[in-house]
Amino acid sequence: MRQNKKRFLFLALIIIAAASYFSYTFLFQEKAEQKPYAEFYSLAENNKIETVKFDGEKIYFTLSGEVNSDIEVKADGKKILYSTQNPHSPVLREDLMRRGIEVSEAKSATEIFSLAMDVLFYVIFFGAIIFAFRKFISPNTFKVVRKTGVKFDDIIGMEELKKGMVQIMDIMRNPEAYAKKGIRMPKGIILEGAPGNGKTLFAKALAGEAKVNFIPAKATDFESMFMAIGPMKVKLLFRKARRRAPCIVFIDEFDGIGTVRNYSGSAIETENTRIVTALLNELDGFEPTQGVLVIAATNSISALDPALIRPGRFDLRCSVPYPDSLAREKLCQMYTRGKNPAAECSVQKLAAMFDGFSCARIESVLNQAALYASQSARPSFLLEDVRRAMSDV
Repeated sequence: MRQNKKRFLFLALIIIAAASYFSYTFLFQEKAEQKPYAEFYSLAENNKIETVKFDGEKIYFTLSGEVNSDIEVKADGKKILYSTQNPHSPVLREDLMRRGIEVSEAKSATEIFSLAMDVLFYVIFFGAIIFAFRKFISPNTFKVVRKTGVKFDDIIGMEELKKGMVQIMDIMRNPEAYAKKGIRMPKGIILEGAPGNGKTLFAKALAGEAKVNFIPAKATDFESMFMAIGPMKVKLLFRKARRRAPCIVFIDEFDGIGTVRNYSGSAIETENTRIVTALLNELDGFEPTQGVLVIAATNSISALDPALIRPGRFDLRCSVPYPDSLAREKLCQMYTRGKNPAAECSVQKLAAMFDGFSCARIESVLNQAALYASQSARPSFLLEDVRRAMSDV
């Protein structure tokens, strides 16, 4: 199939080249009646030539109106075109111009080819720029999720964090009512915690509970091989959020772009500084009454630029802890569904074993334990499988 496509493409190129050649030959080349050079020169000496055009090995000319008879004029009223050989005389052009004859010169094939190559270069060059900008700063870079499909009931644990968000959701839905009381919505919330404890899921649940638009982003979305694209993406993100307000903007791996600015002069540090500066400008540029809430997730708040996380930009700092004993029991109950654990693997015993584990690690350990049982052709996994999985995951 691929070979047939190549043959078809090759044949199409041959047909296009042939068509171009014949089009040029029959449509663009001059159609003229041949005259001897002696007759041409005699007509020029007697001032009977009106226009002359030099074209390679040919000279094309028309006679003046007094000389042309009715028979020598075409049906459409245009004068008959004549041609003769070009002797390439160094004085012929000047002599014709002295006689008041209009002289011109056709572009050579080399000039036409050079012009075509110049046009092709600019088309490819600007096409590449347009393609790069459409790829890296396309309006579809940041997707707007209208319904996340996640609620607080889908999140196990984080009860204190959920309670703290209830009023923020109400302010987001009714910013004007709270503004009359002198209460503004926080511009930003930082979720700090170890990886795998559900920071992203919590942000989705908050948007789902508040029934507002949700725009997820991550640090790598702002990275680009082109300088200044990162700051432009920051502006695009916040412009889209304002248009979709009320809206929650969630930036995951925030420490990947919000790190302390370094003025060392390297390209990477310069781009990072520009991104942080763009974030500062955008966070200062919108009012809380606009209904845009920025939630940033980070594993290390100490790595972030102090100007970025000060009050007035990110007003709240919320810690997403490891699941407590009750939460671990619920997680074990959820993650063992369909895995057929042995009787000795009670949720209480598993929860005690997983003290200090993140939600994601608990799920991975239980999945690996079930995999070990399957490899041993056992219908259910044992505590021994869990212990082995804990050392491997």
